[in-house]
Formats: sequence, C-alpha cells, structure tokens
Amino acid sequence: MGARCSKFSFCWWHSHLKPTVLQSSDLENGEKNSFPNFREFSWEELKAATNGFSPENIVSEHGEKAPNVVYKGFLESEGWIAVKRFNKSAWPDSRQFLDEAKAVGNLRSERLANLVGCCFDGEERLLVAEFMPNETLAKHLFHWENQPMKWAMRLRVALYLAQALDYCSSRGRALYHDLNAYRVLFDQDGNPRLSCFGLMKNSRDGKSYSTNLAFTPPEYLRTGRVTAESVVYSFGTMLLDLLSGKHIPPSHALDLIRGKNFLMLMDSCLEGHFSNDDGTELVRLATRCLQYEARERPNAKSLVTSLMSLQKEIEVPSYVLLGIPQGNANGTQPLLLTPMGEACLRMDLTAIHEILDKAGYKDDEGIANELSFQMWTNQMQETLNSKKQGDAAFRAKDFATAIDCYTQFIDGGTMVSPTVYARRCLSYLMSDVPNQALADAMQALVVSPDWPTAFHLQAVSLFILGMENDAQESLREATNLEAKRNKT
Repeated sequence: MGARCSKFSFCWWHSHLKPTVLQSSDLENGEKNSFPNFREFSWEELKAATNGFSPENIVSEHGEKAPNVVYKGFLESEGWIAVKRFNKSAWPDSRQFLDEAKAVGNLRSERLANLVGCCFDGEERLLVAEFMPNETLAKHLFHWENQPMKWAMRLRVALYLAQALDYCSSRGRALYHDLNAYRVLFDQDGNPRLSCFGLMKNSRDGKSYSTNLAFTPPEYLRTGRVTAESVVYSFGTMLLDLLSGKHIPPSHALDLIRGKNFLMLMDSCLEGHFSNDDGTELVRLATRCLQYEARERPNAKSLVTSLMSLQKEIEVPSYVLLGIPQGNANGTQPLLLTPMGEACLRMDLTAIHEILDKAGYKDDEGIANELSFQMWTNQMQETLNSKKQGDAAFRAKDFATAIDCYTQFIDGGTMVSPTVYARRCLSYLMSDVPNQALADAMQALVVSPDWPTAFHLQAVSLFILGMENDAQESLREATNLEAKRNKT
C-alpha cells in the first residue's frame, strides 16, 4: 500500500536488563556513566516538559503529598522525567537548595530513582529525577488488582532497598526522610528503586516523618532529629509491610511476635508460598530494626548481608515476579512514548489535533515540488488557496470543510505535502471514517517514508479499526524514528 516494509524495531530505555541480584560492591563500582549527568534546568524547559505544569501531568508515583507536587514530564534530551515542585515557602535560600541538590545529584545507583537536575527561578524550587513508570510499592503491595506481590519479589524489594541505603551511607548520605512504601518505585524493568527526593536534607518542606506517630522512630519523637538509626527503624516498618501486605503499626506487630504468633502477622495471600524458616528470619530481622534503643539496631550493610541469603528465584526478571507486561525473556525494554505516541495509544484525537496544529508544516521542508512558471501562474494560486482554506478549517475544527479543501489541494496535483495528508487523515478520524484515514497515513509515508508522524497516524487509525497488533508495530516504528531524530 506504499508504506515501507521493514522489520519494526523497538526504542528502549538507556540501560539493558541487568542480572537480578547485585552485590553491594557492584552498585558502588557500577556503571555511573550510564546515568544522565546532573544539570541545572531552566524554568521554561520544565514548564514546557510538563505541559505548563498541567494538572493532568500530576503523578502520585513518587509518593509526594501536598503542598509539594510531582509532575510527569518529557524532555527530548532526557526522555521521561519526574519534576518535584516545592511550595513557595520551602528552601528560601537558593544557594542552600542548589548545594543540597548537587550533593544528592552526585549519587548514581541502579537502586535509586536518581536526581538528574534542579531548577531555581525566583521563588520556584524544583527537582528533576528519573521517571519510574511502574508505580509504588504501596500500589503493588496494598492496592493490587491482578495478583498479590509474590514472596520472592518481596524479598527482592527488601534487599534492593537495603542496598540503596547502604550505597547512600557509603557516600555520606545515610539520612533519609520519611522512608515508606510510597518512596519505593518500580522502574521499566520492574526493579524497585528508592526515590532520591527523601535524601534532600529537611528544609521548610515539612516534617521528616509523617504525622502518624505509630510509625515514627521513638528517638525522633524525643529529639525531632533524623539519624541513620532512625532510617533503619523505618526500614523495619517496611519489612512489616512486606510481611503482612498492609501498613501495620510496629507496636501491634511486636506484640504478635513476642507472643510467638508471627504467622498471624503474615499476609494470608502468601499461605503455602514461603517456608517457615524464611518467614521467621525476616520477622527476626524486622524485630532487630525496630528495637527501641537505636544503638541495638543493625546498620544497612549488615541488612544487605542478612537479606542476600534469603533471595529466591534470583534468575527470574523483576517484571515477571511483579506481574507487569513490560520486558520479555530477551531482555527488551518498554517503549518510551513521546506525547504524540501516548495520545495515539489513548486514541486521544483532540490531543493529536493540538500537536499537528502546533507542528505546522515544518516537516514538509525538503519535499521536492518542481513547478513550471506556467503552472505557478495558472494553477498554483488555486492550490495554495485550497490549502489555506483547509488549514483555517482544520484549526477551527471544521473537519468536513478541511477534508473538502485538502482534497482539492491533493487533486490539483501541483504540489505534494505529507502534512496535508496527515491533517486530512486526522480530519477523517474526527469524522469517523477510519479506513480513509488509514489510506491517508499510508500516502503520507509514500511521500515521506521516515516521518514519525505518518507512522503515529497509521497507528491510531489501526487502533480505532481494532487492528491492535499492527497498530503496536506502527507505534514502535514511530517511536524508533523519533529517537533517531533526537540523537541527530
């Protein structure tokens, strides 16, 4: 049908699937160069990346609560990002904010959702981190929909979190504020990572711990100060979360443990899926972390050692254990869709219209249109008028008129424009004529075989026609071409 026939390839995140369980030394000597460098972003960059800090871009995946908000954003240079925007009273000293952000930004680990930049502009203070697409531990542990978290995955979460804390301690950042199940995020491979936001020293951003006193380290209640031992106490509360599948107060859990009723503590969904020895060992470890006297708690390095020996199914990728569709046995990674790709996947025609309208005709540059002087004088003006009228109708969302005018332009035969085919394609989709839309997307590819927009429109047409597999292939090709463009 005129479209290029080639084997579709994927556009992946920067890293490849790593061995599932790494030693702490692997993390400390890891591939620092594989992570983006920390840099300062401009306010304009982040505003554009988050679509003007649109409420639709607010995400809860990074565990932040009002008045501080986290937005999902997209930058061509970085891909998807998480942008934390502080309230106006936080970090009044911009130099302190920048120094602290740079210090946290020097950390680079596969166990962290790393800080990749910051921004301060007037009263605005923003942090930029790697975006983790697969939500929080709280979501998968407490609010699961398809299946409860497997025992092997819970053990892996505990280990990776301990490794993250051990890495941070080795880099002089042992303090972590309000460690909880919302601060553990899952990356594109389903691997758990610790949010870097909690590593920032406390400012006027709020308390270091939530207002629920039942989960607060006892020494923090006395002094109001966070210590490395306080972080271990919070780690113990998260071990209880993993054991029970719910957020259970440490005092209640310790009463059950002292009464040798620890099986009553266990998540009933795990019955028959773990050994008593493993359960007993994890309960013992949680008890050590929750000791009233801070000096009696283990440090992060000893936690790693204890948890390493408990790991199960270590060769199974995390996304399999987590039960998410991303990734496969070949170690491939999920598509990193642009806003256009996401709009196609959602079949959001209004969003696609906005993108096409803003893009204009910049992708028609370089398309050969050889015309004689006679053609210019006799036919060109009518052709250009048809296009101009079509553009006005397209902008006004008068799609029936846009179809008529663009058809006159195309039938005139004096000029070739892939953008006109793209706009008529969307006009057909808006008019509920997906077959004609698909034909126009194909024609746009005939004119411009490497144009991502044509593949995007082909994808959304196929989605609407119910041709899911073909649509996914077109979407993959569009994403791949976008990535190549961004590298050049």
